[in-house]
Amino acid sequence: LPVEFGDYHPLKPIMVTDTKTRRGARKGSTSSSSSSSSSAAPDPLSSMLDGTDPLSMFAAASNEWTFVTSVQDLGRKRKEKEDDAVGPDFESWSAKRGEILARFTTTEKLSIVRKAQAPGSSAVSEKVRTRLEELDDLEEGSQRELLNLSQQDYANRIEELNQSLKEAWASDQKVKALKIVIQCSKLLSDTSVIQFYPSKFVLITDILDTFGECRRSLPDSPHNVNDTAKETCLNWFYKIASIRELLPRLYVEAAILKCNRFLNKSGIQDTLPRLTSMIRGIGDPLVAAYARAYLCRVGMEVAPHLKDSLNRNFFDLLGTFRQISGESVQNQLVMQRVEVPEYLTLYSPAINWILQCIAYRAPEPLLTEMMERCKTLGNNALLLNSVMRAFRPEFVAARATDFICMIKDCDEAGFPKHLLFGSLGRSLACADPPESERLTILNEAWKVITKVRSPRDYISCAEIWVEFTCRHFTKREVNTVLADIIKHMTPDRAFEDAYTQLQSVIRKILTYFHDFSVLFSMERFLPFLDMFQKDSVRVEVCRSIMEVFINALTLEDEKRSLALLIIGFIRMVSFGRDFEQQLSFCVEARATFCNLEPVLVQLIHTVNQLSMETRRVMRGNHSRKTAAFVRACAAYSFITIPSLSSIFSRLSLCLLSAQVALANQCLSQADAFFKAAVSILPEVPRSISVEGKLRSSESFLLDFINNFLATLLVVPDHPEHGVLYLVRGLLNMVQDYTWEDNSDAKVRVYISALPLLAAMSQETYIYSIPKVDSNETLYGGDPKFLSEINKLCETLIGQILDHLKVLGRDENTRRQGALAFSLFGVLVSHGDLRNNKLSQLTVNLWNLSHKHGYCDTRISVRTLEHIKHQAQQPDMAHLTDTVQRLALQTRT
Repeated sequence: LPVEFGDYHPLKPIMVTDTKTRRGARKGSTSSSSSSSSSAAPDPLSSMLDGTDPLSMFAAASNEWTFVTSVQDLGRKRKEKEDDAVGPDFESWSAKRGEILARFTTTEKLSIVRKAQAPGSSAVSEKVRTRLEELDDLEEGSQRELLNLSQQDYANRIEELNQSLKEAWASDQKVKALKIVIQCSKLLSDTSVIQFYPSKFVLITDILDTFGECRRSLPDSPHNVNDTAKETCLNWFYKIASIRELLPRLYVEAAILKCNRFLNKSGIQDTLPRLTSMIRGIGDPLVAAYARAYLCRVGMEVAPHLKDSLNRNFFDLLGTFRQISGESVQNQLVMQRVEVPEYLTLYSPAINWILQCIAYRAPEPLLTEMMERCKTLGNNALLLNSVMRAFRPEFVAARATDFICMIKDCDEAGFPKHLLFGSLGRSLACADPPESERLTILNEAWKVITKVRSPRDYISCAEIWVEFTCRHFTKREVNTVLADIIKHMTPDRAFEDAYTQLQSVIRKILTYFHDFSVLFSMERFLPFLDMFQKDSVRVEVCRSIMEVFINALTLEDEKRSLALLIIGFIRMVSFGRDFEQQLSFCVEARATFCNLEPVLVQLIHTVNQLSMETRRVMRGNHSRKTAAFVRACAAYSFITIPSLSSIFSRLSLCLLSAQVALANQCLSQADAFFKAAVSILPEVPRSISVEGKLRSSESFLLDFINNFLATLLVVPDHPEHGVLYLVRGLLNMVQDYTWEDNSDAKVRVYISALPLLAAMSQETYIYSIPKVDSNETLYGGDPKFLSEINKLCETLIGQILDHLKVLGRDENTRRQGALAFSLFGVLVSHGDLRNNKLSQLTVNLWNLSHKHGYCDTRISVRTLEHIKHQAQQPDMAHLTDTVQRLALQTRT
């Protein structure tokens, strides 16, 4: 009968088919307890003794695997891998390993029981007949005990076993490798030196991890494994199930947990609950806690989405807490002279890890559930401490007041409260509690911290809470904390053993207090510094203070002074008419003073002046050489400008360099500068620092845009980019820019663009650049060109009028009147008021600007007088009718 891989038990007999028979025939079958023959199925023991194991079988049978090749299956596999993976935000076990080894140490002597090697090999048939004896020897064997080992010797011996395991596996001695793993797993039942148990767990599980690494080269899915390989893998698990002792059987099977997926798709999902239940058979609560931690660790590696197993392990762990007060544990603590608080700390790495697995990407309500379970257990301090350390700081900070109430109700004898406040303080250093609760939190925490008698325990907790105090309070509260630290650390010169924590206190204060006068106005700051009496430490602390409080303005002043001296020197340098040498000097100066921005700005100005001077001096001579030189000058500016940090320096220099390039008839270079300026505009921040103060950037931006618009009159259109492409690009940027709320800046730009468009529609422009053909020459008053200008004007005026309507609805009448009067002035000055619609619009804008009485009467009077004067000109008689309809309105 075929094997049902989804439902198996180590004691259940199975029927297998000999793979060597011809197709369609079955030569015989046997149960797992029948004698061997040539037609019998492969026996798990004989396979192991032959050096054949599941991993070797997988490798040997790789050519028989059927790989998934369809797009759908590949997508499914990729999705399964993504679901099974933990992200970089999950703190790995390796990150905790060193801390555990450093924290849990001992001076007691340790021992290791090692197994002697079995006698030489015999015939395969003999091993098969005596497989039960071999199994016994695998577990029991000849033993020798290594006694009186120091902690370092113990770690070295374990590392030797780890290396032996690797060598055995590499040399295909799988029996020896399995023996080593079983021997080492048994060591985890030994709690004779209980203070060292967490470190022992780390060392032993390193060996289990080595044993489990062999599975990494296996296929990713049971779909890729044939039945023969599955049967061999199943036999491997049967062999592990035959290990007599519970603890090594549990650890070894957990080490190769991932191999379950090669039996069937739900192998891991079925195995985790079974292994979780097996742990309930471990009598020692400490040993059981670490067994659960290991199972959660391998579970997170291979199936992090199976949260039920994690939760079940945690809830089982809670059920073992009552054993701590039982006679067995208490007698063990008395014999080893270990106090209950010290014993409880031994659980911390295991509980912390289990809770970290549970809390990983868990929703916030889970923390509420955990807090309720803590209350059910009488606010068990050990559990409460792990909960605060496992969940996200934001979740903990939001419930800081609740945690403080729970800490108050904890039993001081079982787990010191200052450790609980230390864990809470770590969360509050990363996330902020509700503002209204912060002072209460600080007061409640410090009531406990200040009562800690041990200077070492006190400073380890106080140092954590200094950051919370600095982060949320003033120098008054910080000064109070410093006074309390001095009070605790001065007696018996306790500060000499706490320089590291005291330096941390200084660093945290310097992080949040940048004002030198505020820092030294704290009465207890200098007395706090007096505790650093070791010369090397005192120098280091003083240096850190100076590094923070070297006045930034002083540094800037120094840079500014140096820059002014260098700029003065650059202005004095002259190579006569050797302009190329002058440019080379500027290139070298740029490389030398690249960190002094004012110098770079001056160099760009110098190069632009050099370009203009070259054109003036060399006019009519060596035209090609001159053109090449001015292009080189433009390239210098184009390369240097992006290195400037001041965005308005970049904008103004782009525009200046474009104007210089135009003057030198370098149209392509000018076009590049104009495009660069337009591309920079969206980066302009809404506020900038001016003389150390933040100011709105709008006024600076409007000044630049108006200058830009004035320049665009003489810039010819690019033949490949369409009519008025630079004007349109600039206006599109203005449309998309994020202006300040309640700002009229965008509309003011539109109003400023109308005079430019009016000037562009003239037959002769009001100014031009020699030898540069502007649009007046390119288009020659072409009707299509004028039509494009008119369309753009209509669009802008429409946008302006829409904005005026919005201001009217919002009752912003003062702003509405000011904008209406500005648009009125532009239309009167640049519009053709012979057009009746435009004339009526002008009158309406006048009336709107005066409607609410915000317009300056003197300006209105002078405006009317100017229009009347213009109406007397021979070709402006049409203004007479307009003036007659413009009436001054008095304020009421």
